[in-house]
Amino acid sequence: MGSNINETLGVWSEWFMLLAAFTYLVAFVAFVWDMASHSKAIGDAERAAQRQNAVGREDSKELVGAGSRGGSVSASAAAPGRTVGHHGAHNGAVDNGSVAGEFRTTADARPKGADEFEALNYKDSVSRPAARAAVVVMGIAFVLHAFAVVARGIAADRVPWANMYEFCSTGALVVAGVYLVTLSFKDLRFVGPMVSGLVLLMLCAATIAFPTPVSPLPPALQSYWLVIHVSIAVAASGLFTITFAMAVLQLLQSRREKNAAAGEDTKLGFLRVVPNSTTLENFAFRLNSVGFVFWTFTLAAGAIWADQAWGRFWGWDTKEVWTFVIWTVYAAYMHARVTRGWNGNRSAWLSIAGYMCVVFNFTVVNVYFPGLHSYSGL
Repeated sequence: MGSNINETLGVWSEWFMLLAAFTYLVAFVAFVWDMASHSKAIGDAERAAQRQNAVGREDSKELVGAGSRGGSVSASAAAPGRTVGHHGAHNGAVDNGSVAGEFRTTADARPKGADEFEALNYKDSVSRPAARAAVVVMGIAFVLHAFAVVARGIAADRVPWANMYEFCSTGALVVAGVYLVTLSFKDLRFVGPMVSGLVLLMLCAATIAFPTPVSPLPPALQSYWLVIHVSIAVAASGLFTITFAMAVLQLLQSRREKNAAAGEDTKLGFLRVVPNSTTLENFAFRLNSVGFVFWTFTLAAGAIWADQAWGRFWGWDTKEVWTFVIWTVYAAYMHARVTRGWNGNRSAWLSIAGYMCVVFNFTVVNVYFPGLHSYSGL
């Protein structure tokens, strides 16, 4: 009876995993649609402000010319950005008479720190229905995904991260969960396309590249350290995935800002809805700091587990070496940014390099390098 229930849960897990992947795809499309439509609205507002500014300057020139020929004109008439109402004068012109500053893009805005992210206000989402729909669909996908992972664990009668299929699917769940939790107090809808896209990619990799039937644990994994070591590693990988997405956006935004400062065509109009590169960098650094602490614990817990399983803390196994390489890259990132002033694109590239090491460790090392950690299940 119990065996039949486990088999049924295993099948349900696979079906719900596919359903979650499809729902993440819908969320991805909604996020992309919101980014495209919202950036277009901002672009239209900027162009309207520029046209209004140009008309105001022409009117100002005409008034000044008329005043020089026929006498003086009032100061209020010569200042196109100043309007007077029953509450007194209000200066609507900014940036040397331009109202374009009221519609500044993130590339033009004053650099802000990560603490200046605006809190997510769902009332603001009324004007952005696609964004609100994307967040709701992402939440539904997360629930379906969580059921699939839990069902897999119950069917296997263990924690569901003993092979690459389970690690990848659970890691994707953590990425989605961290994003949704962060979204509740930081407006990160701009990174929604990349996060939902990466989660979808991880689920596709799990189901297509690493399909693994439910199976018992190898003897070396039958330890409570599996829960401690691997769960923290999954959490760290989830954080590094989000910071990777933000580092890519930072590089794109930085290039756009440089083009705007040089008066060149900025292109990449969707970046209008993305915070400036400094804000992206600061917030990614905070998440990377947490991820680095998690990965440090992962490395230490793995050494303790290795001593219990094989009688030594360190044996230069390929998996152990690459775990240490990842720790070294992120340690260099933290050190260089804090003490050496490696800000801007250099810090973003270091963050991306660290994540590439994570991906290499999970895919190439697990599949092609034999060793004591060969638990891919393939």
